[in-house]
This record gives sequence, C-alpha cells and structure tokens, in this order.
Amino acid sequence: MNLDEAFAAYEGVRARLPEPRQRGACVSLPDLDALAEDFDTFFLDAFGVLNIGETAIPGVPERVARLQAAGKRVLIVSNAAGFPHASLMEKYTRLGYDFAPEDVITSRKALLHGLRSLPNRHFGLMATENLGRADLEALNVTYLAEDPDVYAEVEAFLLIGSAVWTQERQELLEDALRRNPRPVYVGNPDIVAPRESGFSTEPGAFAHRLADATGLMPEFYGKPFGTIYDLAFERVPTADKARTLMVGDSLHTDILGGQTAGIGTALIAGYGFFAGADVHAHISAAAIYPDFILDRP
Repeated sequence: MNLDEAFAAYEGVRARLPEPRQRGACVSLPDLDALAEDFDTFFLDAFGVLNIGETAIPGVPERVARLQAAGKRVLIVSNAAGFPHASLMEKYTRLGYDFAPEDVITSRKALLHGLRSLPNRHFGLMATENLGRADLEALNVTYLAEDPDVYAEVEAFLLIGSAVWTQERQELLEDALRRNPRPVYVGNPDIVAPRESGFSTEPGAFAHRLADATGLMPEFYGKPFGTIYDLAFERVPTADKARTLMVGDSLHTDILGGQTAGIGTALIAGYGFFAGADVHAHISAAAIYPDFILDRP
C-alpha cells in the first residue's frame, strides 16, 4: 500500500472515526525544540516520530533527552499492540531512548484495560505467535490460523498483530462472523505503519475490511479513540491539557486522537506517513488541521 492508497483507506472509514473537534493553525516549525517552552507534557507517537521500523530517526533521541532533562514529561502513546511491553522497552533502549516502562502507553495496554470490565471469554487471537503471550497470560486465547473450527468455536476475537495474517485467514474470519456474529476487539486501529521500505498493513485495515464485509462494528482501542489517552493522563494526572501536546505523523490517528483528547497537536511532515508528500494538500483534503506542522520530530 502506498501513501495515496493509505490516505484513501483512512478517508474511506471516516464514519467510524471521531469527528475533528477544532481547526488548528498549522503553524510551521522545524522540530520539537521549537515547542519546548510552550508545553510541559509531550505525548509522542513511535513509528514516524521516534523511529522508522527498527531505526531511530536521526537527532530525535537527543531532542527527547533534552526535553526530559528540562523537566518535561515525555510519554510514548503508540498503537504498538502487537509486541509485548518488555520487547518494546528493549527496542526503545536499543534505539537510544530512556523511558520508564510506565511512560510507554500502548494500545495493547488500552485493550487489556478495557477487557478487564468484560466477561471472561475464549478469544480467537490475530497475532504473531512467535512473539509469545507476555502480557496476555490472564486471557484464554487461541491463535487464529487455517483451522476453521477455531473460528467457529471461540466466543470473541482480538486483533492485535497482523504481520503473519493472510487473505485466507481474513476470509475465514469474515465467514465465521457472518455465520455467528461475535464481538471483535481491535488493539491496533492503524491501517498502515511506516517502515524502512514502505507501509505495512496493520490490524485496523483488516478490522475495517471485516466491518464492510459483515456489517459488524468492531470495538477499537488506541488512537484516535479516547481510551488510550485516558490511560496516558492516569500516568500524568496533574498535566494541564492546555500545555500537553500530541506529536505524530498521521492525521487520522495522532492528530484526530489529540483533538479527541482535547490537547494540542503537532504533525510530523518530513518523516513517517507524509515523508516526501505535499502535507498541506492532504490536510486540506482530510479537513483535519493540526496546531503545528514540524519538518522533523
């Protein structure tokens, strides 16, 4: 999937996303250093802000460290549901970042938090099995593969990682839901994520596809939906929303999500989703206007 296809995919599901709450001024600035005096709390997306795939964006570890040294609260707020939390912490350390585990708020955490208030069920799990079940030990899950009996037997579905998902598995899932509608909980609403060689297809893409095919509305956890921000503010309960900034590379997840949370927003133009694109044209087309546009994180 290329940028234009990804953008069109997000636009095609706007009816399932929150509405924009405000029109930002789209003030152009070079990088995060230019906003250090204006905000006390920074929520940073990961892909496209801290890293592209497995590589840190040059200069960003140093800029984040300067914010932390200046007493700013810096949290990761990411739709990285497919990876165990400990694996993410190892990755960020390897890339040169210094975050406390509690300061990394993921859609995986948001999903698990939401499931606590629901009845115990046998879940069919979209995920990469070789990453292990860390963080999921309390759940009764069976990995979804090519056995149609599993799709028929489970009581609900969890979509958290799509690296090994296939068209055959998607068709099995859709057919099972047509035959017997059941809840679908999506731990990563992203349709795509920027990688070194292009965009990967994420669980949100398959969730919207099954919604179109079956008429069933999945329940989403993660940006742009509010539950992930509720968890972030539990970590920084005294934060002033007027001095809190969401920084991300996606209009439809990061900027829309920041507006949903009632905080400032900064869109990264030169890395991630819009790298090499006319970001202003896409902002106008989506009518999602960030407060700031940064050339780089």
